[in-house]
Amino acid sequence: MEIKGRMAEAFNDQITMELQATVVYRQLSIEMDVASLPGFSQWFRAQAAEEITHAEKFIDHIVDRGGDPQIGDMAGPNIADKSVLGCFEAALAHERKVSESIRNLYRLAQEEGDIDAMPLLHWFISEQIEEEATVEEICDQVRLVHNDGPGLLRLDSELGSRPVRAD
Repeated sequence: MEIKGRMAEAFNDQITMELQATVVYRQLSIEMDVASLPGFSQWFRAQAAEEITHAEKFIDHIVDRGGDPQIGDMAGPNIADKSVLGCFEAALAHERKVSESIRNLYRLAQEEGDIDAMPLLHWFISEQIEEEATVEEICDQVRLVHNDGPGLLRLDSELGSRPVRAD
């Protein structure tokens, strides 16, 4: 079934949102580099790479259905609180925004009767549950160590073991 109209527009908007998430995560990675926390930087860099694969899934879906994928305009991220906790809270807020967008896309697919979009959107709904839970857990861990230098460095080391890979 060809993707068109409101569904094509919404999928293109989601591509832009996923790529915006890449930019946000890359900026958060830079903030952690500046703070001399290479493990946190590595974690954010890996997350940025994952967001690119998410955008590619939407692009592939549109192409496979005869559509014309488009990337919209993106603004640079505004990271107000550059502390470790502030950066992870910014990541969590962005993940929640992405989750809401995907749920809205799912609702639109239901409304439009676009059953061809459902498998991809189900995958993304599950993925977003996992993404939010992971970032929430890291926020909790950062709150636990708060300003404890050794604890923060231990957490930095643990998160730095995450490889940058494409899904």
